[in-house]
Amino acid sequence: MAPVTLRLNGIRLEPLTGAHETGLGEAASDGQLWDTCYTAIPRPEEAADYIRLALETPDRTAFAVIDEASGKVIGSTSYYNVLLPERRFEIGYTWYGQSHWRTAVNTTCKYLLLCHAFDTLGFQTAGWCTDILNKRSQRAIERLGAKKDGVIRGDRLRGDGSVRDSVVYSMIRSEWPQAKAALESKLGLA
Repeated sequence: MAPVTLRLNGIRLEPLTGAHETGLGEAASDGQLWDTCYTAIPRPEEAADYIRLALETPDRTAFAVIDEASGKVIGSTSYYNVLLPERRFEIGYTWYGQSHWRTAVNTTCKYLLLCHAFDTLGFQTAGWCTDILNKRSQRAIERLGAKKDGVIRGDRLRGDGSVRDSVVYSMIRSEWPQAKAALESKLGLA
């Protein structure tokens, strides 16, 4: 997917670049997020490596999440596993500083990404994949209107080297209008 800047409700998603290194490190420090075994959130001193890996991954379009009021980086999210012939993509590598949890930030970001992919680019299927231990992420994905497809056992290695099971979700184009209306209602756009 080509880089694009998306904005709504004081949140801006802009293509992740090296210029976001300091802000990304500060956002990760908001709650010492790197301490969770089931997410890939960088330590502040690893922000440059995180950005480099995001930019070098061929099927990933990474974004910095910006609070427009303060101009600060508050997290990151990505399109990844983009399959153009199948018109399928996944949303992931999503994290926000802890002070932005349980706010409208995640709903806003996912709404922007889904609108762009389904409404502008004409994609058919959105997917999500999260660690079976990450219950907070699973609840957030389900609140978007995604359907749980199942569990892939022994799917990946965690940062600590343990093997994780992954919970996978999807949303298809025909489900998007209903999910979109629900998200618009949650965001006060309806």
